[in-house]
Amino acid sequence: MSTPLFGIVPAGHPLITAPTSSPSPTSFLYALPTNKPFSHIVVFLLPGIALPDNSAAAIYLTTAREAAASPAPNFRFLGAIGPGKESAMFKVAAGAGSETSSDGGLMIGISVEPADAVAPRLQELAANKATQQQQASSTSSQSSSSSPVPTVVLAQRIIQNAFNFLASFSGTAGPGGVEVVPLRAFEEWWRKFESRVRSDPSFLEKQSD
Repeated sequence: MSTPLFGIVPAGHPLITAPTSSPSPTSFLYALPTNKPFSHIVVFLLPGIALPDNSAAAIYLTTAREAAASPAPNFRFLGAIGPGKESAMFKVAAGAGSETSSDGGLMIGISVEPADAVAPRLQELAANKATQQQQASSTSSQSSSSSPVPTVVLAQRIIQNAFNFLASFSGTAGPGGVEVVPLRAFEEWWRKFESRVRSDPSFLEKQSD
């Protein structure tokens, strides 16, 4: 048996170094365990192992059923390791109770390829991840902004708006110095408040507490 080149550690499972099969001298398949679920794996070059100059180890993912049924399985590119980045962690989902159990688990493919061929795929992968993060952030922002403001909060904001306006008109009357607000002040507040609601119906929803 040839000397193992790579190590794979599914989270919570023992280290895997021996490939399940080796379709070529530069490509290796590793069956991941299915007895216990996991969500991440770490792939790394074993100590003392160095890849040929100007090469990288591309990491791929497929299902065991796909790998067994097709001479050219459909692999998903996960990333790569090589000089300067001897290990990497990847998010996957496998094991008992996962959606991949019916497919016989997952297979990791590692292929030693020219670095120039792997680099564009890494850039494309990074661009796709950035786009997905932006879309997720945009969706979250839209969801947050579209959430209705509770009625009690709107009522509190109306009261606060009225109080802030009328406070400057307050005065005292009578021997006891009772604090009063002229009716005309309330009428003036209502006129301005109604005008603002007409020009911007959502201004209370956008108001910060």
